[in-house]
This record gives sequence, structure tokens and C-alpha cells, in this order.
Amino acid sequence: MKSNNLKQAWLWSLAALAVTAAILAFPEWVQAASTSGPLSDVYTSLTEWAQGNVGKTVSLGMILVGIVGGIARQSLMSFATGIGGGLGLYNAPTIIDTVFNATLHAGMLN
Repeated sequence: MKSNNLKQAWLWSLAALAVTAAILAFPEWVQAASTSGPLSDVYTSLTEWAQGNVGKTVSLGMILVGIVGGIARQSLMSFATGIGGGLGLYNAPTIIDTVFNATLHAGMLN
């Protein structure tokens, strides 16, 4: 029984090592959040949809449904889920840009 677990752990470790090696060997594969990668058109379209008129309408709808659901159920969780979903949908592209395009400044290295 333990032999199978050891084999499975070894295979997962080998797979993680292979993925890490592929990422290091081909960094252009993982540049989805940049404006110059192979998925830049898709990323730009999704960002425009999320923060354009469609995204604002859907976010507002989620917030209103959350407020109505919270009042109807007398529950803060329904209220928080609607508000959090709406705010998360609208702010997700900004958060993704900030995380993936972060740079280190000279003061951070010391």
C-alpha cells in the first residue's frame, strides 16, 4: 500500500519538475497577461468586456440581486456574495494586471 503512495508521490514530483522546466525553457508560453503574448487579443477582449458597458451592467445586476437576496432571506451572506461578485468581476482585470506585471524596484532588493 505504501509502495503505491510512494510511486504516486514520485510521479507527481516528476510532473511538477517537468512543468517547471518547460516554463523556464519557454517563458513565452506563460505570458498570457502581457500585451505582447500569444493570447493578448483574447486578454484585451475579456478586459474590455469586464470593464466596459457589458461588465458594468452585469456587475450592477449582481450587486442588485445580492441586495434583494439579502433582504429577502434576511441574510448577510446573500448580500455579501452579490456585492463581492459584482466588485470582483469589475476589478479582476486590474488585479490580474497588477499581479502579473509587477516589477521589483531597486529599493526592494536590499
